[in-house]
Amino acid sequence: MPSLLGCDPATYVPHEVHSGERTYRETNCYTDILIELLHARGDEPLAAMGFIAAVDFEGDQWTFFKPDPNDLQLLFGVDIHEMQPYRPLPLQIEQQIEHGRTMIVELDSWYLPDLASTSYRTEHVKTSAVMEAIDTAGERLRYFHNAGLYELEGEDYRGVFRLSGGFSDDVLPPYTELVRFDAGPRLAGDELREAGNELLARHLARRPPAGAFERFGAALAADLPGLLEGDVENYHDYAFATVRMVGSAAEVFRSHVDWLLGEAGAEASEDLQAVADGCKRLSLKLARRREFDPGPLVAGVSEPWDRALARLDDVAR
Repeated sequence: MPSLLGCDPATYVPHEVHSGERTYRETNCYTDILIELLHARGDEPLAAMGFIAAVDFEGDQWTFFKPDPNDLQLLFGVDIHEMQPYRPLPLQIEQQIEHGRTMIVELDSWYLPDLASTSYRTEHVKTSAVMEAIDTAGERLRYFHNAGLYELEGEDYRGVFRLSGGFSDDVLPPYTELVRFDAGPRLAGDELREAGNELLARHLARRPPAGAFERFGAALAADLPGLLEGDVENYHDYAFATVRMVGSAAEVFRSHVDWLLGEAGAEASEDLQAVADGCKRLSLKLARRREFDPGPLVAGVSEPWDRALARLDDVAR
């Protein structure tokens, strides 16, 4: 079974951001899988999380935050770029792993058994996964997804790669990316922290104008009547794209600040955790599906967010 890193789901220990007592154990599928891929390789993925300083409210949702490809290349020598799935995906995955590379593939959650409590065999939702090992003859796949490493086989294997009959011919192939590990030096120790500090300062300098949470608050007040009239699925979709997205971003950003700055970033870290906790409270308030004034809750996360970024301006270089 060709394997990229020799990892076993039975013994794999996820990164600390995906374990322990946290407000959000997961962020989004793409950031989560890169955290675990880098962690499994022996790198510190928190070094690459400074880009979160530039997240914004995009008008109807918060930024779907993904590590900056240029940062990954600078810090870890990792290059990620789109590739063309022109032949059966299992064969492409097998060949790339044999060459010491891997692929990120958008899969259908219907066939992912690690989602047994949500969309496995209940809902067709696209989600990104990193291929860790594949057995094309035995129809087994090991993959990084969300907060860990998992394995599927048999019917799920045939379904996730559309190998069995009954699939419509008008469905496009999945979006795929190639991950290479030979794109530059791999930093560690003081060099990694120094580079991470410089990247944080760069991302702070390019952040959008202040007032993102104020814009979100205005949009939420306008959206709330429709959310209360809609069904539960509408609420879950809205919450994931808004409060959960920015709340999980703030908590991972807090972990980045803790790792990078230590005591010098303690006050900013506390503010960022306040944002994560406040977003969780707002999610729970929305889940009650009753009319309320979101203004005070939004203000309760807006102030520590702006304060955290201002404090980081003073300590990042």
